Amino acid sequence: MSASTNVALIIGSLREASINRKFAEFIVSQLPDNVTATEVHIADLPLYNQDYDDQAIDSYERVRQQLKSAEAVLIVTPEHNRTMPAALKNVIDIASRPYKESVWEGKKVAVVTASPGTYGGRVSGLDVRKSMQMLSAQMMISPEVYLGHATDSLNEDGSVSERTQKFLQKFVDEFVVFAGNTGA
Repeated sequence: MSASTNVALIIGSLREASINRKFAEFIVSQLPDNVTATEVHIADLPLYNQDYDDQAIDSYERVRQQLKSAEAVLIVTPEHNRTMPAALKNVIDIASRPYKESVWEGKKVAVVTASPGTYGGRVSGLDVRKSMQMLSAQMMISPEVYLGHATDSLNEDGSVSERTQKFLQKFVDEFVVFAGNTGA
């Protein structure tokens, strides 16, 4: 692994009390000291419009630069209506444009989904993977993390349960190797 690794963190839920935020915060807390995660804030992004490709929009440039400078991107997201949330799709589109300037090409990306429902955001995760594959991102294949009945994975105080901590630690260990592997 490189001396230090910069990870861009995208949380697909805009809710402050999001269960996905709780899982993302736990994952980030388990990263080793040489891995830094910085959240890419997406709530203030105007909806992507191709007419904006020739304009300098500060929030667009901010997220493009954050993603471009990261060695890897970690997306932690819920599922909305059997697909990814609109805010997540928006940042994916923004970072893929202007044409031939996509920051996703070759970017290492891992996805974690969590949902109170039975399937744990599986469809959302698959849709994110489908978009990333089309954009030529390098997806982390294993382990896949789809946390079903995710509210049951949290203690009464909102912290991640011990059982889920152990499960997520396996993901963290693999993600650190994936994010830091430069292919050299």
